[in-house]
Amino acid sequence: MISYLEGTIISRSEKYIVIAAGGVGYKVFMPSGAPLKIPQAAHTVKMYTRLYLREDTMELYGFFDPAELELFEMLITVSGVGPKVALVIIATDKPSVLAGAIAAEDTTFLTKISGVGKKIAQKVIVDLKDKVSSLSFDIQKGDASLDADAIDALVALGWHMKDAREALKKVPKEITKTELRIKEALKKLGI
Repeated sequence: MISYLEGTIISRSEKYIVIAAGGVGYKVFMPSGAPLKIPQAAHTVKMYTRLYLREDTMELYGFFDPAELELFEMLITVSGVGPKVALVIIATDKPSVLAGAIAAEDTTFLTKISGVGKKIAQKVIVDLKDKVSSLSFDIQKGDASLDADAIDALVALGWHMKDAREALKKVPKEITKTELRIKEALKKLGI
């Protein structure tokens, strides 16, 4: 198994990067948008990886954060959650927040993720709610769906779900009206 790669970025797209390491070019799939956040080609990186094997494919998935890899490996054990869906879930928020939503059995939080319906959300919760406590990182407790309507509105306006959540976390809890929370979040996002 390939535990990590360290090498030079040869090329990148929205979903993957190609890393040259030891004279071999490795195509490494990453959470959506992550490859575009790293510097241009010829930059040296170290990534934690997971080799995914099936009878018809062999794919490498990579993460800069070992916590993301740990959660990814846990997610792909759930029947119906393949590596592509797991990447979409990982791209949604920090691993601590995602694990907290699973532990809190928050299906609303999970069904807001593109590609995750109610059935998959319930499977993830049933299979992982007791296992997330064994993760090596702290789980963020709390009501992950507190701003569900505000997040939906910000995403509809074109913001990434992760950015919308981060902006809403900075809005004072005293502001309870959804419309006002959206306005304050937009200010935090630079509008």
